[in-house]
Amino acid sequence: MAQATLAMLPELAFVGRSNAGKSTAINLLTERRRLAFASKTPGRTQMLNFFTVLDDAPVAQRKACAYLVDLPGYGFAKTDAMTRDRWDALVGGYLRSRRMLRGVVLVMDARRPCLPADEELLAWICGRDDLDRFRLHLLLTKIDQIGTAQRRAALALAEQRAEELPIATSVQLFSALDRSGVEELRDSAAQILES
Repeated sequence: MAQATLAMLPELAFVGRSNAGKSTAINLLTERRRLAFASKTPGRTQMLNFFTVLDDAPVAQRKACAYLVDLPGYGFAKTDAMTRDRWDALVGGYLRSRRMLRGVVLVMDARRPCLPADEELLAWICGRDDLDRFRLHLLLTKIDQIGTAQRRAALALAEQRAEELPIATSVQLFSALDRSGVEELRDSAAQILES
């Protein structure tokens, strides 16, 4: 498999459990329907996928200014143990040591936020040595599938967890179905990439 050389540009990674909505969030954020492959089948993303973000210059003069990175999901994808271990090593190594990584959007299904697997991922992130310059954004997805009380409870749980972390962390609700939270995600992504 050929690997492209990446420019030294800031990166924002989207990570979370299988089928939490990472690829869908990237597609909505970039206003591209099939940029990142989204599937109802967990475990479709099996490698690090880098998507170039262009600046706001006139079309003929645009230049790459950042990367959005779609990481393989973790959790319940139906794969063999060796494949899951390889994914864990790939994701963990990237999150711990990637020099150009400015932040992470941790995508969690609002019906089940802050599960043990999410905590393992947070431990990888907290192992970085540049936490003073690093940002975390907790994106609670699929809020269209729960009621107002459940949304408030999920948001409160995530906000409480965010306060406990040694990283600058923001939290938001998000729905791909009705597009609620897209602008907030766009603003948060821009702030992370500009920091």
